[in-house]
Amino acid sequence: MRGSVRRHEVLAGPADRAWAAITRADLLHHWFPGLTACTLDGDIRTVHLATGIVMAERIVTNDAIARRFQYRIEGGLFKDHLATIDVFALDHESCLVSYATDADPSTMAVVLGGAMQ
Repeated sequence: MRGSVRRHEVLAGPADRAWAAITRADLLHHWFPGLTACTLDGDIRTVHLATGIVMAERIVTNDAIARRFQYRIEGGLFKDHLATIDVFALDHESCLVSYATDADPSTMAVVLGGAMQ
């Protein structure tokens, strides 16, 4: 069964600045807890967790107009996974960043969503 978790945060700073950081897929380990390194090869991002686990993620959406970034974790503990990061401008100096993860098995959504708190 699939599980779904969503987190959001209001950031002080323009949406374009947040979007620029999020779409630097090779820098995820600087702002996503528990990661130690990331590499990017085409649409495949490889992430290294502090636990020593290495996972491949396929970037499926990088939409600058909608400010939506999506990726799938492929294999490992997941039967299916889709993560979505959206950036919404609130005004010229702040934005809302929303992170949602859907996963099968459902417990993995809770694990990933918990990492974002």
